[in-house]
Amino acid sequence: MVSLDLLQDLQGASLNDLAKIEITPLGKGLHWPRLDADVLVEGLIYGSRSWMAAQMGRVGGSSASPAKAAAARQNGTKSGRPRNVA
Repeated sequence: MVSLDLLQDLQGASLNDLAKIEITPLGKGLHWPRLDADVLVEGLIYGSRSWMAAQMGRVGGSSASPAKAAAARQNGTKSGRPRNVA
């Protein structure tokens, strides 16, 4: 089950408009003709590329390793992470 509030093109749509739904000819998507909105089933299952990249970055950034812990301790003694000078 997917919350319709999470689908950009369907936010704020009336129940009457949402009730009129069609399956696309190849069976890979859902189409709401009254809203001129389409959603791919694959996107509902896997998410968009940008969402997946954000999730992978979030998970990778939260991983703990001895090197990361040491860097965090060192940065803490210097009042935080050093500024990036570019």
